Amino acid sequence: MGLTDLLAIEKVAGNIGISADDLESYGRFMAKVDFRKLGGGNRQGKLVLITAMTPTKYGEGKTTTVIGLSQALHSLGKKVSISIREPSMGPCFGVKGGATGGGMATVEPSDRINLMFTGDFPAVTAAHNLLSALINNHMFHGNALKINPEKIVFPRTIDMNDRSLRNIIVGVSQGEGGILAHDNFVITPASEIMAILGLSESYDDLKLRLSRILVAYSFDGKPVFSSDLKAEGAMAAILADALKPNIVQARGGIPAFIHTGPFGNIAHGTSSIIAARAALSTSDIVITEAGFGSDLGAEKFMNLVSRVGNLPLSAVIIVATVRAIKLHGGCEDIGKEDVIAIRKGFSNLLFHARNIRKFGFEPIVALNRFPEDTDIELSEIGKLMKENNLIHAISDVYKEGSKGGMELAQTLLKHTPDQPVNVNYSYNLEDTIKEKIDAIAMKVYGAERVAYTKKAESSIKRIEKIGYGKLPICMAKTQYSISDDPARLNVPEKFTATVTSVSLSSGAGFIVAYLGDIMTMPGLPKEPASNDINITSEGVITGLS
Repeated sequence: MGLTDLLAIEKVAGNIGISADDLESYGRFMAKVDFRKLGGGNRQGKLVLITAMTPTKYGEGKTTTVIGLSQALHSLGKKVSISIREPSMGPCFGVKGGATGGGMATVEPSDRINLMFTGDFPAVTAAHNLLSALINNHMFHGNALKINPEKIVFPRTIDMNDRSLRNIIVGVSQGEGGILAHDNFVITPASEIMAILGLSESYDDLKLRLSRILVAYSFDGKPVFSSDLKAEGAMAAILADALKPNIVQARGGIPAFIHTGPFGNIAHGTSSIIAARAALSTSDIVITEAGFGSDLGAEKFMNLVSRVGNLPLSAVIIVATVRAIKLHGGCEDIGKEDVIAIRKGFSNLLFHARNIRKFGFEPIVALNRFPEDTDIELSEIGKLMKENNLIHAISDVYKEGSKGGMELAQTLLKHTPDQPVNVNYSYNLEDTIKEKIDAIAMKVYGAERVAYTKKAESSIKRIEKIGYGKLPICMAKTQYSISDDPARLNVPEKFTATVTSVSLSSGAGFIVAYLGDIMTMPGLPKEPASNDINITSEGVITGLS
């Protein structure tokens, strides 16, 4: 889609009642919205969540489905917008490439969105690393707070896949080089600052959350917070513009709020509460997504995000693909027709459908069609859907855009209730930390039992001792399996989920439980996607798909 086909961003925003006076333009096609001036009317749109079955490493097209569905609803005369996350440059240059949809279902200008966009990720990185610098600076100038350099729990961050930064030593020269200490980096989407930005509801809320960040423990075991370093004001100043949601457009001039980018396998995996509310206050239907499968992003949306943001949810769509079903069915060559593998792998999709039902919703399955899918395979899946009373529709938005999403759009409209559905939470906030973790692992993942390392046990006791045991849980685990072992496909049975460590994100307002071997700083593959990205003599970016 060329820039000549795009509407001016003032026109896009104006179509849903956002005045040009409430926009801060970043060129002709991107803007930030002054969220403080929205939400004053009586409009309260219906929120639709897109999740997925257990994905393959290439993704199954959730974002493309979000965009194509919005295009189809727009063609049906609905006032619709989307609310999705910002892409991280780590995956863009790593395996997945861009995260702005594909084919005939994209958000634009995709090259700008996929790279630096409006500067939100650099702002998060700067605010995060300012706090890291202030910690070391305080220790350098006398360490009045008695911070134990071996008990610093706040890392550094960068928006790039760089495995060499997972564990480092800083201050090697000491003296003017600072304090000699072990340190580490997490990728920016895994930063607590990113989570805070996504969950904050106002500037005052942002400053409060920033002030509550646990940064370290003193020599006598007392917690040290960012407020002790007087860091929150400067950090909030860096994030002043980043808190404002971004608005761009999907093909056809459909408003797209794209804001914050927490990873779904590490953080809470949804776009910001502010963006969702902006969309809901200006549109009749809002399509959003959560990272990876129902066991990750959707679980966190239900148990964490909807609780924090009081977001009404009306419907849930599960994206499935023939190739993912065959992979979970044991197919070694997913490019070949394999009905037997489909029958076996369908169990994975059914597991995710049951999860959504446990949360109180009757899911709609969107079967995202790929060119290699055969009619026989699609027919077999259709039979299995009918046998298991699953509402479903074929989606071919990549190839056909709005037309390819029409069946899904009509199915959604037919089966969406007039009022939001009450979420059946997996646990109560008053439960202990271990009770909440156990509930997610056993009710959502199907684990037989949960094991805790000594490190995890110690961290849980410490978190409860300092008064943060009633926070919701954010589970960090592999996205490639329902279990904590990426090699266990389909629906693992009689497995033990092992909690290897637990950390407190007191500013964001949740506790992170790490299952299995989960990396907060990814590495690049042998042939990274960056190899194919380039720029022409006219300044056009290529290879970012």
